[in-house]
Amino acid sequence: MRFTKPPKTYDEQLDLLVERGLQVSDRPRAIHYLSHLNYYRLAAYWLPYEQDHTTHQFRPGTDFNHILEHYIFDRELRLLILDAIERVEVSLRTQWAYHLAHTHGTHAHLDPNLFKARWRHRDNVDSLKETVRRSSETFVRHFRRYDEDLPPVWVICEIMTFGQLSNWYANLRHGADRNAVAHMFNMDEVNLTSFLHHLSIVRNHCAHHSRLWNREFTFAWRLPNHRPGSLLPNFNRTDGKRIYNTLVMLAYMMDIINPGHHWKKRLGELFTRYPQVFERSMGFPADWRNRPIWAGRGV
Repeated sequence: MRFTKPPKTYDEQLDLLVERGLQVSDRPRAIHYLSHLNYYRLAAYWLPYEQDHTTHQFRPGTDFNHILEHYIFDRELRLLILDAIERVEVSLRTQWAYHLAHTHGTHAHLDPNLFKARWRHRDNVDSLKETVRRSSETFVRHFRRYDEDLPPVWVICEIMTFGQLSNWYANLRHGADRNAVAHMFNMDEVNLTSFLHHLSIVRNHCAHHSRLWNREFTFAWRLPNHRPGSLLPNFNRTDGKRIYNTLVMLAYMMDIINPGHHWKKRLGELFTRYPQVFERSMGFPADWRNRPIWAGRGV
């Protein structure tokens, strides 16, 4: 079967939505947003408000402005999350490189014995070599004059992608090396490893402007059961595939990396600006504001 539907104009798109029961109080404004936000990008935000997914009829009272509010909220949430991920990523680079250099030498990343046997260390080294070859960073060009396969670990960590960094950390052979980094955040390595893998997925969604609101992630990262003990009451253990638990861990790590930050306050203000956004659609428990990490009682 071939797809034969012709493309619709912006006016035709809006007419179809109105026909399906969507309320539109300002038609020119709605047309403006449809002309800048693809119909199928917005569709991800109105699908939960369809009362019949076969006919795509909207529930009574569904308003275009309500859908748009969810989209704008989600965009601001992604930017807020990227801000926290940047702090976590930079800190992790620092801790990983510092430990390896001081424990195993300046070029520890070139020693295959430090990494899991099943991991294709040589292939990953070759990938880093290609990254170095393509890099225009001044600090990388400086190290090209040395007769080494790759720059020292504290240099190479700065040109790794977040996904690469997560993998190089996760595939350290010895738990002691992984824990040396994890304990800087008062975490066990098994939880940090799982969280970083999940965070690389979240980061990719943010970087590609994908929806976080009402998203159920296919990978549920492993929540701590022991360490850090004071953080445990903050998690939602009945809904582990939505963004709430990610935000709990980011808030916790931000408290360590950047004491005195306003990130949690900014998250609370985001919900205040968009009161129609359903928190439960992101895994937020009903009492989340009263839990220690959000109520300002520390962890």
